[in-house]
Amino acid sequence: MSAEDRIERSRLLYEQFVFGGDATALASAERELDAVEAALAVARGRVMHGRFLAEGHEDPQELPSFERAAQLYRTLGDVRGEAESLFWIGTFHQVVRHDNDAAVPVFERSRELAAHAGDPHILSYVLRHLGIAAHAGGRLDEARGWLEESARLRRQLGFLPGVAANMVGLAYIAAAQGRREDAVALLDEAGAIAEADSAHGIARQVEEARAFL
Repeated sequence: MSAEDRIERSRLLYEQFVFGGDATALASAERELDAVEAALAVARGRVMHGRFLAEGHEDPQELPSFERAAQLYRTLGDVRGEAESLFWIGTFHQVVRHDNDAAVPVFERSRELAAHAGDPHILSYVLRHLGIAAHAGGRLDEARGWLEESARLRRQLGFLPGVAANMVGLAYIAAAQGRREDAVALLDEAGAIAEADSAHGIARQVEEARAFL
């Protein structure tokens, strides 16, 4: 249901209370608006995170936005929404604060909820970032496993730029494990996918990885 639909439904529920005398309609109306607020909080937080990636400055409202969304989704019983919100909370700690100790438990809870909700898209993101955390901690086999599983889900979804992004990560892991030929092959495939899908950001990552190798 779209935000517009939910807002319209809340109006109709309000009228149901005013004209029909149904006081329970107000609670239902509020839940509709809570769902809209939660979705907006995730969307705003995501834009703030994008600005951090572009400019390198933390927005003090980013984490509260994701936390508010998680709270609302939890109250609403929206497992998928809570999983997505928790993913972004973990990403904030990992990417903005460089704190994997804080990020990993949040990612683990997000992974559980995404699996329960049956959402492979969110799950693929969570697994990727668990792989990043394992790589940063020197646990290369674990990191490889997370990224390969994320890539498998992304292939199933047809999310090929995401597959290419994971291949770049897997290439760094292969290089760290002394598997240089594997690393080169991974980057070749990632580069081909990036070119075919006009994924210029991933193409830059491929070139940076080639220079590193």
